[in-house]
Amino acid sequence: MTDTTITEASSKAAARKAFGKVETELRDLSRWMYENPELGYEEFEASERLSSFLGRNGFDVTYPSHGLDTAFEATAGTSGPRVVICCEYDALPEVGHACGHNIIATSAVGAGVALAPLAEELGIRVTVLGTPAEEGGGGKVELIEAGAFEDAAASMMVHPGPYDELDPSFQACQHYDVEFFGKDSHAAFAPEQGINALDAFVQAYVNISTLRQAMVDDDRIHCMVTHGGDAVNVVPSHTKSEWLIRSGSVERLAELIPKVKACFEGAAIATGCRFEWHETAHPYESMRNNDVMTDLYAANSEAIGRPMPTHAEQGGGSGSSDMGNVSQIVPSIHPMLGMDCGDAVNHQPEFAERTVEPGGESALRDGALGMAYTVIDMAEQDVWDRLGA
Repeated sequence: MTDTTITEASSKAAARKAFGKVETELRDLSRWMYENPELGYEEFEASERLSSFLGRNGFDVTYPSHGLDTAFEATAGTSGPRVVICCEYDALPEVGHACGHNIIATSAVGAGVALAPLAEELGIRVTVLGTPAEEGGGGKVELIEAGAFEDAAASMMVHPGPYDELDPSFQACQHYDVEFFGKDSHAAFAPEQGINALDAFVQAYVNISTLRQAMVDDDRIHCMVTHGGDAVNVVPSHTKSEWLIRSGSVERLAELIPKVKACFEGAAIATGCRFEWHETAHPYESMRNNDVMTDLYAANSEAIGRPMPTHAEQGGGSGSSDMGNVSQIVPSIHPMLGMDCGDAVNHQPEFAERTVEPGGESALRDGALGMAYTVIDMAEQDVWDRLGA
């Protein structure tokens, strides 16, 4: 680097060159993650490989960090506004990296490496933050509580999907464990002496199905039975299920949750069971996409050959992410990058396969460069005072 201020064109060219030096290694790392998926809070090998890679490429690395065994913080640059690039790497049970966190991780690391040689000249600090357990655990919420975002001027990440979307609308959500308690009895000899906790679950499920006609478009309720009884010839005295309740805003979620709870209460009364429900994981908040950052990312993505339709133009679905929590306290973006995945969608094994095919490799590259170029524009256009909160 010279002592003169770098121009926009030269800085982006330098970022592309720095990324190009590691692109093949990042593709290999993405494939390794695909072949070796690790669940939330158990991503020991992935977090070690990712943080070590950053350490070899000019970052000051703290690993583990912020009280989480599989979190890390890697920073380049010594002064100026700090941009946090979030790096997810947890997988799903059974279907592995079917949400594409191997692409998220390697895009984040790639953007960081592209920016590291420029950080001092741009007058910024670039942090790649390893964020465990997005899939239901809420690692970013714990990192927020630990102070990982306290002095951040902005935050960003990208996420693979079935199509491109500039400003996805993520839902607020809350997880619950629900248990019904009844009384055992012989299912054939004396069923009348039992209190059937499985009936209570079934009735609750029917109640919630009935509630759906009164739900608004953004409301979603999902469940999974984790314990339905112990023997087929015993009236089940205990059932347990996991529930995920979502809606478009925290305010609407607060209205929906009591209605769902009433469905469980009614089932308990109808069957004579006792029920308990407990919040699990951390609540996720809805996503706030920062307008200034969104506009810059859109221009940069189009310039590299990936025009990005908005959520309104795309008309796509929604989900939830703990990045929503980050966006409530730090100006943030979370674009979705299509991978030419045919009929496959997130959380299907076929989607995981696409992450290591050419469409996934393109998403890795475009996501890394799109984020790097956006950070460069933020620094060179000095947008920090315009970002808001």
